[in-house]
Amino acid sequence: MNNNELFEKYDMPVEELFSRVDHNELESEKITAPRYSYWRSVFRVFFKKKANIVALSLLGIIVLLTYFYPVFFEYDKYANVLDAATKHLRPLAAMKLLGYNIHWILGTGASGNSTFDAIWYGARISVSLAFVCALINLTIGVVVGAIWGFSKKVDAVMMNVYNVIANIPYVLMISVLVMLFTASFWTMVFALTVTGWISVAYFIRTQVIIIRDREYNLASKCLGTSTPKIAMKNILPFMTSVIVTLAATEIPSYISYEVFLAYIGLGLTDMSLGRLIYEAESAMVTPGWEFEFWSPVAVSAIIAVVLYVVGQNLGDASDPRTHM
Repeated sequence: MNNNELFEKYDMPVEELFSRVDHNELESEKITAPRYSYWRSVFRVFFKKKANIVALSLLGIIVLLTYFYPVFFEYDKYANVLDAATKHLRPLAAMKLLGYNIHWILGTGASGNSTFDAIWYGARISVSLAFVCALINLTIGVVVGAIWGFSKKVDAVMMNVYNVIANIPYVLMISVLVMLFTASFWTMVFALTVTGWISVAYFIRTQVIIIRDREYNLASKCLGTSTPKIAMKNILPFMTSVIVTLAATEIPSYISYEVFLAYIGLGLTDMSLGRLIYEAESAMVTPGWEFEFWSPVAVSAIIAVVLYVVGQNLGDASDPRTHM
């Protein structure tokens, strides 16, 4: 291709298309590549999907309503208890009687209280319980699981412990522990975490066994790297996506446990989502009162689903194989 053809094709003179470069042995050895940031790449992949943006926006709204709404709007369950006309009202009837504002968009409860306000006061307890339990179980489970997967002596002991505990129904164990102590927030945390971490540890142990004998780990061992350092530096960072995905299933499950235990009368004495559902159980079968029961049920389901979806998609984005 001659100079005229190049000019016609690229609309640029040959001097601008090609330039002479001096030979430099040092410069020729350098590799030019964009700087890679793992977490920047994770969020780039995560926000690429519009569904993730919608789910994250919903999660942001839930967090604001759960932790900030009760701060700015004081809730009094018995504010209208002496006014019989305010009890068990549907949303439209409640707004006509008490005013067109956000407090009455879900109607009123058995004490004339705002169902909307009650739900978010209860959600603060339920969501906090879920996050605290998940943090404790994941921290203990990941550390113990990493050691369990490397040490044969620990494996021999922990497998016997796991075989005993795993065959006891988890809900039954939680119920017994709650019945033995006062059903408070920290009692529930203790009941959900005293054995809850062992299933996480077993899962991490299985993942560690799969990747512990790969070439780069064997090379580190041959170079004298200690086992704890291999576990913490080589293996656990590799399992970031696995741990995030595990957290996505753990957090909503604790909300479900709390709601279920409260529904059968073994839950928190404090006002939580489960307690609201338990107290509104009779409203489920009473014509005109259904909003009292189905509102906290719907909100607890939405919170659990949104947390799960965001966690699962973040786990997928955390997998380096999706960063190509």
